[in-house]
Amino acid sequence: MAPTSVGGRPSTIGARTCYRPPMGPFPDRQQRLDKFAGFALIAAAIAALLAANGPFAGTYQQLLHWKFGPSLPRYGQLDLHHWAADGLMAIFFLLVGLEVKREWYLGQLSSAAERRLPMIAAVAGMALPASVYLAAIGGNPELARGWAIPAATDIAFAVGVLAILGRHAPSSIKLLLVSIAIVDDIGAVLIIALFYTVDLNVPALARALALSGGMAALGQFGVRRLWPFLVGFLLLWLLVLASGIHATIAGVVAALTIPLGRGEASSPLKRLEHAIHPWVMFAVVPIFGFVSAGVTLGGGIGEIARPLPLAILAGLFIGKQLGIFGAIWMAVRAGIAPRPEGTTWLQLYGAAILCGIGFTMSLFIGALAFPGQATLVDQARLGTLAGSLMSALAGYVVLRLVPATGEAEADCADAAELFAADEP
Repeated sequence: MAPTSVGGRPSTIGARTCYRPPMGPFPDRQQRLDKFAGFALIAAAIAALLAANGPFAGTYQQLLHWKFGPSLPRYGQLDLHHWAADGLMAIFFLLVGLEVKREWYLGQLSSAAERRLPMIAAVAGMALPASVYLAAIGGNPELARGWAIPAATDIAFAVGVLAILGRHAPSSIKLLLVSIAIVDDIGAVLIIALFYTVDLNVPALARALALSGGMAALGQFGVRRLWPFLVGFLLLWLLVLASGIHATIAGVVAALTIPLGRGEASSPLKRLEHAIHPWVMFAVVPIFGFVSAGVTLGGGIGEIARPLPLAILAGLFIGKQLGIFGAIWMAVRAGIAPRPEGTTWLQLYGAAILCGIGFTMSLFIGALAFPGQATLVDQARLGTLAGSLMSALAGYVVLRLVPATGEAEADCADAAELFAADEP
């Protein structure tokens, strides 16, 4: 791909060149958006901590428990926290499902060879943090349900850190991290569905399955307008909520029914993905962060030494980096998958550390793991925030100290397609 812009410089690998703008490998507009999305998450977390521990703590708690909206079957009126966790996060998972489907068929996961390294790294990056967590809690059965909390990666936060790093985070690193996070998200969805579902309502579940089948049939019959799928998504959300399975699963299921339209100039999936992406990054995720990160530090920072937050911190900061980097190293050494072109081992290690940023997904799973146990939920939040912060800072420092390297043309093109938010 020949450079088409001015003001930057090409970097060369072999016979190929890749245009590098002055501030990094991605278009300036998208890089600014990635940075702002990361800053928005950080600001939401800080605001929540200040609100929960300052003079407005009472008001903050009242806001979280403010009930509004229609009365829903089985649940009645939902409060703000549940609207964010069950409603807004369903839109977040809708975006996750759209990205997974597109990448699986058209992007970085579209072939067995491309899937191999991210899948190996993601599985190890979920299994080892869970193992570290279980070892750290010392067999405490009350805390065992939290094993999945450190298994998740917050891709929005991690990509925001990479955007801040600019040219010190090459496209190949960003693509690998996002591919790992996509597989990680699939695992998180399965974990939520299989391990955090209670009181299953079979008739509601049957109706949800029938509706999802009907939505899939719409695409097969050539429906390309989005509104029937969006109406179906709303109805599916209500049925899944009533079924006892966490309502966010409706977002993933709905996404899988929306036509990808391979070969079409403007597919329904890409139109919807581009339409909701900024809303999710700048509204849905920060709002969820604000209502979920407000841990009360009544016992001071020493609370982090309690078994639950310490286990989550260890899982995120130690388990994630060792699991992902170790899996990548062994896969490359064994010849199972090649090392991503244009990367150094130190860059891969920095990316593995960044995968320990759990934030959104870890906060979400923490609330599911300990329902009705406010003290444990607060401790889980504290461990998540501490582990995510340590991973973000350490990953940033490692990648910042590594000399910037050149990039493969194909990686630049893929990154531009994946992150530049170009028109569908």
